[in-house]
Amino acid sequence: MNRRKTITVLVECAIMVALSVVLSFIRLFKLPLGGAVTLASRLPVCVASIRHGVKKGALASFVYSLFQLVFGITLDGLFGWGLTPAMLIGCMLFDDVIAFSVLCLAGLFRKKGEIGIYAGFTVAFAARFISHFISGYVIFKNLEQWELFGKVFENKPALYSISYNGLYMLPELVITLVIVVVLMRIPYVKKNILAPKD
Repeated sequence: MNRRKTITVLVECAIMVALSVVLSFIRLFKLPLGGAVTLASRLPVCVASIRHGVKKGALASFVYSLFQLVFGITLDGLFGWGLTPAMLIGCMLFDDVIAFSVLCLAGLFRKKGEIGIYAGFTVAFAARFISHFISGYVIFKNLEQWELFGKVFENKPALYSISYNGLYMLPELVITLVIVVVLMRIPYVKKNILAPKD
């Protein structure tokens, strides 16, 4: 790849990360221990991966994960949750760095056309869900006093983690896929923005 094309890709990825960061502030609802439904804030960073492949998308996704980590600490008050140092590090890894870095998987099926784009978004969101699930199951299973649902999930950490994370991730996936479907109906967008690019 020549220098000019490399710079173009980096600039485009930076713009997509910036768009994702801005959209992450548009929260439709937010849960008390992290997690929110946003206005498709993961869409731009996933598009970077679809346009340029998983490897280049991984850089954009990782940078986006660092922004999410900073926001988790500063805006969501992660340090004020009373976590032990090991729990805090695990939470930072599984709920921020890993969970948002895997969004690059949206580019896995980029050469399969429109169906590949939908599949890529679904795989990326599923991978993110798994990362959050691990965090909920391993890290937060002993913090039952913080449960949203009273004693319904007492001694059921797997069910609790699935329910808590599904409560915001499923609506986020649906909103994102609806917007992607709408965008795919615009010929210019389909051809120049979301269509796989070699």
